[in-house]
Amino acid sequence: MKPVAATPLPTTAAAVASSPRLLWALAAATFVVFFQAYMVAPLIPRLATLFGVEAQAVGLAVPAYLIPYGVATLFYGLLADRLGPPRILLGSLLAFVALTALTATASSASALVGWRLVTGLGASGVVPMALVLVSKRFAYGERGRALGWLFGAMAGGSAFGSTLGVLLEPYVGWRALFLGVAAAGLLVWFVVRRSLVPPTTPAPPPAAPSPWRAVVAGYGQLLGSGRGARTYVYVLLNSIFHGGVFTWLALYFQQRFGLGEIGIGLALVGYGLPGFLLGPFIGRLADRWGRRWLIPAGLALSALATLLLRADLPLAVAVLAVTVLSLGYDLTQPLLAAIVTDVGKERPGQAMGLNVFALFVGFGLGSWLFGEALRAGLPAALLAFTVFEAGLALAATHLFKSETRAPA
Repeated sequence: MKPVAATPLPTTAAAVASSPRLLWALAAATFVVFFQAYMVAPLIPRLATLFGVEAQAVGLAVPAYLIPYGVATLFYGLLADRLGPPRILLGSLLAFVALTALTATASSASALVGWRLVTGLGASGVVPMALVLVSKRFAYGERGRALGWLFGAMAGGSAFGSTLGVLLEPYVGWRALFLGVAAAGLLVWFVVRRSLVPPTTPAPPPAAPSPWRAVVAGYGQLLGSGRGARTYVYVLLNSIFHGGVFTWLALYFQQRFGLGEIGIGLALVGYGLPGFLLGPFIGRLADRWGRRWLIPAGLALSALATLLLRADLPLAVAVLAVTVLSLGYDLTQPLLAAIVTDVGKERPGQAMGLNVFALFVGFGLGSWLFGEALRAGLPAALLAFTVFEAGLALAATHLFKSETRAPA
């Protein structure tokens, strides 16, 4: 039996244009989830001091959130193809609110890591379902702009989360940060609910689950084509790079320049701003000219930024390198996500669940791998990640040469 969606979703761009509130609501939900995800890493040095442990012990809170988040998206994607994205989105967003508030009760580093783990499990249905809803409403040739808004919200959440969290912590404390995010998330939940489900719309009966063999066959179909396989692999590998470098930027600025919490927050102010300001514009460029050169360019810019961070350069140049690093992300992951939505247009929930799985598991693995590489020293870790990303950029010039224009 074919899955039944919880709410009928028009598939034309005109449908979204007539109700922009939905797109804005999805962007707000995406923003708040990414705000709290990126709020933690810059606080690692401060939390290590407060809990009396090494930075690596608190640093585990990052992969503890990201890896379960990525794994759970696989199940949320399958549920979405049965129950419909709106139900999954609302339930996951409510779990995010409750668990983020409960994180403020942590009294040790291990408790913090535990709460981050369960929050990752609960919150991981929000972003993939937002992406699915957008993919259902926009044709592939017009999808770049809409996804640009969502990835702009991700970038904005990253920018403000990585900056405001560490700037406000000395004044309000880290517990108030989590409680504030939970309150904002609850407000967004009401906005999303009002935008997604009209009060007069009755809930449909649940769809019969598909056999597990059909589920496995679905993943096989998504990964079976050369286009699908290379796209998912690049989502994973590129997120390993970005997750690793970003998680330890606070430690970088502390060790290299002796900055405290406020200084670190100001140094990270450029991270996420390119996507926040240019996300829709980058999406339009991809829709018009294709993704063949934009993806390799983004990978190359990321490698260049990390190389600059490794060099013994002034603080102002390091801050600029952080902004370039963010631009490299914005030129790659949103464009890869658009390809995923086309590869998986027959099973959007499963396809986007696999995409977010690769994205967040990559972030978590990268965070852990960079932390391990730090045992050889910060310059060695930065060099290793630079070489890794440069290799991806070189290979991408060949692997994505067919992504010239939107498929007919």
